[in-house]
Amino acid sequence: MPSQQKKIIFCMAGVLSFACALGVVTALGTPLWIKATILCKTGALLVNASGQELDKFMGEMQYGLFHGEGVRQCGLGARPFRFSFFPDLLKAIPVSIHVNVILFSAILIVLTMVGTAFFMYNAFGKPFETLHGPLGLYLLSFISVALWLPATSHQAQGSCGCLVMILFASEVKIHHLSEKIANYKEATYVYKTQSEKYTTSFWVVFVCFFVHFLNGLLIRLAGFQFPFAKSKDTETTNVAADLMY
Repeated sequence: MPSQQKKIIFCMAGVLSFACALGVVTALGTPLWIKATILCKTGALLVNASGQELDKFMGEMQYGLFHGEGVRQCGLGARPFRFSFFPDLLKAIPVSIHVNVILFSAILIVLTMVGTAFFMYNAFGKPFETLHGPLGLYLLSFISVALWLPATSHQAQGSCGCLVMILFASEVKIHHLSEKIANYKEATYVYKTQSEKYTTSFWVVFVCFFVHFLNGLLIRLAGFQFPFAKSKDTETTNVAADLMY
């Protein structure tokens, strides 16, 4: 492939990586990961509410990795509330999982920024055939996209972006994060989660995951073989050498 086309491809990949990094940085600080609807179970049971009457006992909340806000309703009007995970909710949430979500998000940002620098260096510089060259680009994209992706194995597939999504989803769904937040310091009423949906920031990480996968394809499109892939010429030479002996 002509060098000019390679520059264009590497520049495209670099711009995508940079946009991805900015997106994850923004997503990390916004309370737009989850939007949940919560029902005041205690109040609804007391008056035996059903149908449209349940609307008086339905509240909602939205939150991210650091803070959030919501409205509780138990038949006596709306009660707005705000909360912060650190230090307010440390005793109510699975701290290890939550910290790992933030940690892998930070790692994803760092790898994406380094990947951006490598792409631009390969586009305009004269990289060595080591970590500064295509091998380094494959390595960063591989770490950012998939820790291991065998086609015939049942072992887990993983990545920084994928780990962020999996850990956060497990924290929300398995550990009932929304319910723990809604019931925090509530001695009188019990709240149950009615619905949850992932919002903008979560899908930014999802898009970033596929951007890194796309970057790996762009490297291949630029004419560089995947690491550890042997060319046919090399295999032919090895076979010929074996026959000589």
